[in-house]
Amino acid sequence: MTAPPVTGADADAGTQTPRLGEARHLDERRARASQSFWTAVVAVPAVFSVLRLGVEAGGELQTTLLLVANVGPVNLLAGFLTTAARLLSTGLVAVFALGAVLGVSVDRLPGYRRPLFARWADITPAWFVVASYLLALITWPLLYLPLLLPAFAAAFQLRPDRLHDLPVARVLIVSALLGGYLVLLTPALLDAWQQRELLVLALFVVPPVLALGIAGPLPGAVIRPLASATEAAVLVMLVWAALPVISTPVLPLTVTTVQAGSGATEDVRGHVVVVDDVNMVLLQEQGGVRYVPIDQVKAQVLCPSEEELPRHRLRVHDFHVEDSLLEGLGRRVRPLHRIDAACRAMG
Repeated sequence: MTAPPVTGADADAGTQTPRLGEARHLDERRARASQSFWTAVVAVPAVFSVLRLGVEAGGELQTTLLLVANVGPVNLLAGFLTTAARLLSTGLVAVFALGAVLGVSVDRLPGYRRPLFARWADITPAWFVVASYLLALITWPLLYLPLLLPAFAAAFQLRPDRLHDLPVARVLIVSALLGGYLVLLTPALLDAWQQRELLVLALFVVPPVLALGIAGPLPGAVIRPLASATEAAVLVMLVWAALPVISTPVLPLTVTTVQAGSGATEDVRGHVVVVDDVNMVLLQEQGGVRYVPIDQVKAQVLCPSEEELPRHRLRVHDFHVEDSLLEGLGRRVRPLHRIDAACRAMG
């Protein structure tokens, strides 16, 4: 007996079944990637906030509970955003840039499993990617802002051949963009050269040139080792950058002048935890919690931490290179006041 002939409808159904299975498998992978990405985005700030309170309490349980009871979630979120937004935006920028380059490289290799960063870049909406770069634009120090140029070019696969069909027009457009960039930074570049700030010169000059050729695709032989290496490197970079963020205080640093019963005064350097009608609770910088009766507090000044003191003397159009755009605009509205003598004496 011979088998019945396969009709056109049966043949179409046979070919569509594997395709439906592949599409379903792809949707499941994208759903898992989306879940892992958004879990990381939400969980990381919460974990960092708890760790910061524990570190600021010196690892002591009772002090940690005191901080948890008196540092509200709004204050904790504000402290996290002002200090860790830079870290969060750095991680997102690195993920989107590397993911786009790896993704366009893998597209040339049918059947090749997409790296994790590429899957995250695939499922992330374009508005979220742009928002991440805008967050980096206003929170990164001016010194590192040029690094956003190659990162943006990689994330959105911007190459010179997309600027214009004619090679001559592309050269003119690229020359105009680089020329405008150099004109904007010429005073800062000259100051950096005079002060022998070679690192600053490299950070200002190299990234725009790198942006011209950083977009993919990459050779197939380097994709697998590069994907594993970059994922590990980003993780190590975030852990390294997270250490100072975790140790950054949530509470303001002050010097409080306390008058004892004998009339003598004492300056106490520490962080104000809470103030009520009876006591001012201070988390002393050298460790320990001190309860100061409110009627013994005679004066109090706000002090900067050592991390806030500038290390470079360079400016870009009246903005200090170690300030972000947000900080620079804030200093224009409210100029930096002189450090109080009490802060210097205790430093």
